[in-house]
Amino acid sequence: MELTTGSAARKVVVFDYGFGNVRSAERALARTGAEVEITRDFDAAMNADGLLVPGVGAFAACMRGLKEARGDWIIDRRLSGGRPVMGICVGMQILFARGIEHGVEAEGLDEWPGTVAPLEADVVPHMGWNTVEAPAGSELFAGLDAGARFYFVHSYAVHDWRLETHNAVLHAPKVTWATHGRPFVAAVENGALWATQFHPEKSGDAGAQLLNNWIGTL
Repeated sequence: MELTTGSAARKVVVFDYGFGNVRSAERALARTGAEVEITRDFDAAMNADGLLVPGVGAFAACMRGLKEARGDWIIDRRLSGGRPVMGICVGMQILFARGIEHGVEAEGLDEWPGTVAPLEADVVPHMGWNTVEAPAGSELFAGLDAGARFYFVHSYAVHDWRLETHNAVLHAPKVTWATHGRPFVAAVENGALWATQFHPEKSGDAGAQLLNNWIGTL
């Protein structure tokens, strides 16, 4: 599958705070033609065209690592200026208000209201390929068939979307759902902030197209 972007390569920083598959993300982004750097350098993360925040492991540990690297401040400042940020897996989960794991509650970045809680399914973790239900007009899933499958590895998710937009001037976030036991949030497009619960960097051609769609908005 050939992917193309604009004539000028976009600069993307994969934020390296110790909790993510940074090499896999780097390779997948490079496939789109982007110029990719793995770093926690403050200036590089602030000035890149796009910032990708991966995440694996426990919610609370990821939040600690992110704060130690000043990632929470970088994400907030970028979004305040309308600079694109994309979260993946736990990198998406920490964008919500809080997470509960093993009965322990931890604060998230609170970019979106909601709680990351254990999956309600007979088989946990949710590990493997699954389809998603993307909303009409999604830029993230543009060019992808409804049956496209993405690779998930997680035991926690957000089951209830709580953010509503009543201001006619603002566009409501586009929320994509998947089902494992019961529906959960699989992706969000909210202005400059996009995120996926699944791993696009491990999702073959479908994931590559999705990352290419993100790069195309930078």
